[in-house]
Amino acid sequence: MEDTLIVGAGPIGLACAISARRRGLDPLVIDAGAIAQSIVRYPIGMTFFTTPERLEIGGHPLVSAGAKTTREEALKYYRGVARAEGIRVRPFTRLLGATKVEGGITCRLLSHGEEEALVCGRLVLATGYFEHPNLLGAPGEDLPHVSHWFDEPHITAGQDIVIIGGKNSAVEAALLCFRAGARVTLVQRRTEFKPSVKYWLRPDIDNRIKAGEIKAYFGALVEEITRRDVIIRIGERVTRVLADRVYALTGYHPDFNLFQSMGIELDPTSGRPTLNPASLETNVPGIHMAGSTAGGRDIGEVFIENGRFDGEKIFGDATDAARAEAQYRETFRPVGE
Repeated sequence: MEDTLIVGAGPIGLACAISARRRGLDPLVIDAGAIAQSIVRYPIGMTFFTTPERLEIGGHPLVSAGAKTTREEALKYYRGVARAEGIRVRPFTRLLGATKVEGGITCRLLSHGEEEALVCGRLVLATGYFEHPNLLGAPGEDLPHVSHWFDEPHITAGQDIVIIGGKNSAVEAALLCFRAGARVTLVQRRTEFKPSVKYWLRPDIDNRIKAGEIKAYFGALVEEITRRDVIIRIGERVTRVLADRVYALTGYHPDFNLFQSMGIELDPTSGRPTLNPASLETNVPGIHMAGSTAGGRDIGEVFIENGRFDGEKIFGDATDAARAEAQYRETFRPVGE
């Protein structure tokens, strides 16, 4: 039996593990992917919006070569912190479900293609949302050349690329593909960009569209994706856009089905769980939620910058929880995704 099982080995899950260890516990951390899997999925060479000190956990300094931290520097940092803190991490181990039983919580895990049962006294869900994309619901969305995650701009060179979405991730991907030598078309259902697009991206994308270097369709709905094009509708007009590769960057959401299967109450509209704000414990005794999982569909509410304090609420006393809440409220939240 494990005293504490933390699901999610991202920055917030690791920060929760540090809070637990510094109070004499020895939590087991599992993740369906690698350590910091959400950052693994970031585009190669991506630079964080925030400054390094706001990405730090456990008081470990994050040293970056430039003013902002790159994807590669962050990955090296978080796996280094896990090693320095002696955190037990089992990567590529997925939580399938959990049931409250007498004396603990029985968790069903999947690892190496086999299921196993593990009983823990406390379960912390820090699973984030990046593994669950918001689907278009259009035919062809499951074709092999369609991805809901942007990876490497280099592989788009010389190709017709369609990027679906209008938030920061889509705008940034469009610019990166354009500069890698791709013929880029941006498709979004809104009639204009959201105000939350990063301030240095907005003039760049506006100028590229104005110059005809990036094509853009606003107020467009994707009707179908074929092996060679994307069929979109703007009002009554139907247009086919050539596409060697499609990035459907339409956002993500937490695993609501998993949470509900455990008996966690979710608001039917917002998807927010029922939580004790001081301890982040759900309506199911012994099950806590940390980071963006607590925000429901509003995934832009919790970032590494403020979610890194959640472990203090879960494992600390009232004073620790109050201090963490104050830090949470004072932390600058970037505009954007």
